[in-house]
Amino acid sequence: MSFLGFGRPQPSSAEKIAAVEAEMKLLMEMQNRLTRACSKKCVPNEYREAELNKGESVCLDRCAAKFFDVHLKVSEHLQQESQQRGSGGGFGFGG
Repeated sequence: MSFLGFGRPQPSSAEKIAAVEAEMKLLMEMQNRLTRACSKKCVPNEYREAELNKGESVCLDRCAAKFFDVHLKVSEHLQQESQQRGSGGGFGFGG
């Protein structure tokens, strides 16, 4: 129920659970993409040691940092576009 009849109605428990499940699925997919991309880039197919060496560790650290940086920038850009569309700022890029 909304406050004093204004705004959107509050989501039901089932809707809240569905939203959390959808968010968890997106986070799992992002984790899987990060793991695949950075492992492919930084860890050789043939393992020479049981542990990661220093170069592999540094590469994985930088790859993960870049992955999250790009994800954050893309999310911010999409959010800005969404807000511009919502306020009548036009459609698509540049207008």
